Amino acid sequence: MTPLEDRATGCVAGAAVGDALGGATEGWTPEQIVERYGGRVEGIVPPFNEDWRNARPIAPYHKGDGHITDDTLMTHALIRVYEKAGGHLDAYAMAEYLVPELMGERRWIPELESEALPLQRIFLAEKWIVARLHYGHADPREAGVGNIVNCGAAMYVAPVGIVNAADPDAAYAEAVDLTGAHQSSYGREAAGVMAAAVAEAMRPGASADSVVATCLRLAKDGTRAAIEAVCETASGLTHWEGSFEALRAAVRPFDTVADTYRDQGLGARRPSRVHSIEELPLALGFLVIAKGGYRDTVLGGVNYGRDADSIASMGGAIAGALGGLSAVPSAWAEQVAAASRTDLVAPGLAIAEVARRVHADDVARRRRHEAAFAELDGR
Repeated sequence: MTPLEDRATGCVAGAAVGDALGGATEGWTPEQIVERYGGRVEGIVPPFNEDWRNARPIAPYHKGDGHITDDTLMTHALIRVYEKAGGHLDAYAMAEYLVPELMGERRWIPELESEALPLQRIFLAEKWIVARLHYGHADPREAGVGNIVNCGAAMYVAPVGIVNAADPDAAYAEAVDLTGAHQSSYGREAAGVMAAAVAEAMRPGASADSVVATCLRLAKDGTRAAIEAVCETASGLTHWEGSFEALRAAVRPFDTVADTYRDQGLGARRPSRVHSIEELPLALGFLVIAKGGYRDTVLGGVNYGRDADSIASMGGAIAGALGGLSAVPSAWAEQVAAASRTDLVAPGLAIAEVARRVHADDVARRRRHEAAFAELDGR
């Protein structure tokens, strides 16, 4: 593999493995996780509730057992969109390409243990994309307004960072444009910052510290403040074990989701310039504690609970991009791929090829512009 392919596959597979491990612990507290599993989770585990079909009528999904969730389904869908579009994406690409991906072809859904339209699995905040673009005919650039503000866009935006590898400013701009069709406010901002984090992590010589510095340089408002608070706290910690209370305290002022995670007040997930999603700051915090290492970045998110699959998936994407495919424990990856009946490596190779073609087009466009400007300037 080339370094581009290595980091791209590390990112995409790393995100999927983090997603699958965190799926089992999503929605629970660290204390509940320890009680259920007899200690910290160190790998793939069964569902939190064995009677998963009846555990929650609104979400009868088979989480755990190595099953990827909607985070990975959406990530792989976005990669297919890039393959079809063959270039940079904007909000209109969501309507032209992503909507048909969600409602046009049945795929294997591990949590449903059957083939189904991805639309039948994704959360309400992602169903919004179809409702607004396909049925509501909203302007794609504004379609995200009115949706609940959550991590829905940030959780699948890593491919934007790969396509803009080593150019976090471009990744941020593209992700903010693209996800305007899905999210607004700090949900959209988090998507831009997450894409930038991956783009920086793809850069040769990048580190956990350079990723955080890039995020702080680009992030705005509450998102920036939350990342700064969490990462400053994380910098004084040496391991995810024992970190949860301090990290939660750091993010709490910015998070609209209550400490009792499933009990939401009227102020939760509404637009704001002073708030932030919890998942991205926490993923970066665990990355800092782990000094960029994949295993501990992911296990921190898994054992933190709450939105564990998205925290671990975002952290896994960034750490996987930093360390390459070999950073993702092969035993985990093989188990997740088998349990989910999903190839975890091929999508990474596919998006690396897209990135290669897009970069060549970008270079040609820049050269045309440079020549035209030089002529304008009399040079």
